[in-house]
Amino acid sequence: MGRARATKPVDPQVLIVEVVRTARISPSIVRVTLGGDGLGQLTALGRDQWFRLFLPREGQDSLRLPTRTSALWYAQYLTTPKAQRPHVRAYTVRAARPEERELDVDFVVHVDADGTSGPAATFALTAAPGDQVGILDQGISYYPEHEHDWTLVVADETGLPAVAGICASLPEDARGLVLAEIPTAADAQEFPVPPGVELRWVVRDEAGHQADDGVPGRAVLAALHAAELPAGTVYAYTCGESALATGARRHLVTERGVPKNHVDFVGYWRHGHAAA
Repeated sequence: MGRARATKPVDPQVLIVEVVRTARISPSIVRVTLGGDGLGQLTALGRDQWFRLFLPREGQDSLRLPTRTSALWYAQYLTTPKAQRPHVRAYTVRAARPEERELDVDFVVHVDADGTSGPAATFALTAAPGDQVGILDQGISYYPEHEHDWTLVVADETGLPAVAGICASLPEDARGLVLAEIPTAADAQEFPVPPGVELRWVVRDEAGHQADDGVPGRAVLAALHAAELPAGTVYAYTCGESALATGARRHLVTERGVPKNHVDFVGYWRHGHAAA
């Protein structure tokens, strides 16, 4: 997971939480609500707050979680025999309700031609109330460090939770443009966006994107290249598939003249490369 500048989490701990409910909110997105007393130890930061999600492997009766919460957690994780390690993925908070001890997580679900899915999608599609997972808060990456006149956010569907959190964090008088790629028009979501910020959906399966071969991120990257951007100093944030994140930054810096330190980017995943 490529990183932008980050704000550290508040008192991070490996927490055991459980599934409360699930909902298919669009053709490509399943929302899993996690709950439990452990969430009382999670400080909601808003924006694009992200966390490590620990999922049991097939055949595991219980989670064997790291006890370290600093950067050493990964070294400890690697010392665990692979058959006993949980799967670990990075996810963004879609919504947090601390008073209710609940956390919403949106999963992009995809079933391959052979009927299989990755561990995270399989979990989302089969999760039942009471199923346990682990989470470790990792803080936020969307963190402007300079004065700016407007905000640009570019994301694919895996970045939608970050888009929603960022839009909710913007001041009411904010100006900006959000380019969000989704697989189908039915995957568009409703969430608060300041009046001066345009949310522009880029639908991957619509006419005009066939040349992109259906690879996530290519359609929205093309939309960014074609977009007429507002004048003034920008803070840009791009997230999703790795080639999208790095390609958007490269375009803004080399072709639009945006200073490098005005663009943050996070590559969540790489097309064609399965996580372990």
